[in-house]
Amino acid sequence: MVLATLLSAAGGLNLGTLGATIGVGLAAIGAALGIGKIGASAMEAIARQPEATDNIRMNMIIVAALIEGVALFAVVVCFLAL
Repeated sequence: MVLATLLSAAGGLNLGTLGATIGVGLAAIGAALGIGKIGASAMEAIARQPEATDNIRMNMIIVAALIEGVALFAVVVCFLAL
């Protein structure tokens, strides 16, 4: 309650806008961490089994695309919340 009053007095920023911007930031950070984890795991797997490089790379690209899709969906939902 006090936070809403302070934000409205500070320049008309409401809690919906604040929540949407935090949501966009969290979606971007989550996608970056997920893709970084995928890349690290794929490089480790390729180092362990070099003959499976093509299969690992293909799976890595598919999973990275799925993560990007979820992050884009989260960003769109946050913008629609504005």
